Amino acid sequence: MNRHPWLYPARVALLEAALAERILVIDGAMGTMIQTHRLDEADYRGARFANGYDQEHPGDGRGHDLKGNNDLLSLTRPELIAGIHAAYLEAGADLVETNTFNSTAVSQADYGLEHLVRELNLEAARLARAACDAAEAATPDRPRFAIGVIGPTSRTASISPDVNDPGFRNTCFDALREDYRVAIDGLIDGGVDVLMIETIFDTLNAKAALFAIGEAFDARGARLPVMISGTITDASGRTLSGQTAEAFHISMSHARPLAMGLNCALGAKELRPHVETLAQVADCFVSAHPNAGLPNAFAEYDETPEEMATMLEEFARSGLLNLVGGCCGTTPAHIRAIADAVRGLPPRRMPAPSGAAA
Repeated sequence: MNRHPWLYPARVALLEAALAERILVIDGAMGTMIQTHRLDEADYRGARFANGYDQEHPGDGRGHDLKGNNDLLSLTRPELIAGIHAAYLEAGADLVETNTFNSTAVSQADYGLEHLVRELNLEAARLARAACDAAEAATPDRPRFAIGVIGPTSRTASISPDVNDPGFRNTCFDALREDYRVAIDGLIDGGVDVLMIETIFDTLNAKAALFAIGEAFDARGARLPVMISGTITDASGRTLSGQTAEAFHISMSHARPLAMGLNCALGAKELRPHVETLAQVADCFVSAHPNAGLPNAFAEYDETPEEMATMLEEFARSGLLNLVGGCCGTTPAHIRAIADAVRGLPPRRMPAPSGAAA
């Protein structure tokens, strides 16, 4: 994955220079912001799907409700997605994530829209890149970066979905690799600066994504920086497929990512010991974008921007962070508070190589 030159060497140089200088801020939740618009079925369909099917392609979405397919809004309500990116950038984000968490065939199959995978990724990448360009035009001394998001999919290669048949799998490595490859090519062609495999609950799924990334880089003879972000699912301190933060790092470090981190499932308080573990062992940059606390009885997130920022400021003062942002429940207000809290604090320093002189 690392034997090719950079696809955008000038952009990579800007990103590396910024990481050396300060803690960079990632945006917050896309889904949380979409929910605030209270969209209905017609909003999700837009003009293109108003007649009950995709009018621009033979494949279709017939017989499926499309409400809830947030990734589709990159095509049917692009101005809404662009506005969310702009709000996060205005709040202080250095990096914004594409609206592509479910832009894989296996996830879009729920809506009968598998044929849109490349287009969803391509257009979402263009929206994120355009928002970054607009922000940079207003503040030329501060570059902004578009992260191409590669989500976990709704299937797991390591765990059976049937408790009565532990050997059963509803997907496999090669099926995931092929699916991810289509999404990755769309993200790259759309102009993202970085690829991020995020919310990883199954390391084998992530390895399939890494394999597909390697294939895409080989086909182009060039590469982009790659970020990897896992998910500690509960108080066990492990991913769904059973790994601690340290084991997760060991099993993924062969990819030589720009950054490894943790996101989702937990709030900052619960995530802290696992980020600390990662910060002690990772030979790359470390990221964290936790939820706004734990969900309440109504599956809502109550942690205020000030509460979350205070906890993440402590992460930064303890030398744990190179990149920080928010996941479920976070808004531009959270990102603004986090950006203010870590401003001026030094980024985490890389650990010395094993055997290096003190």
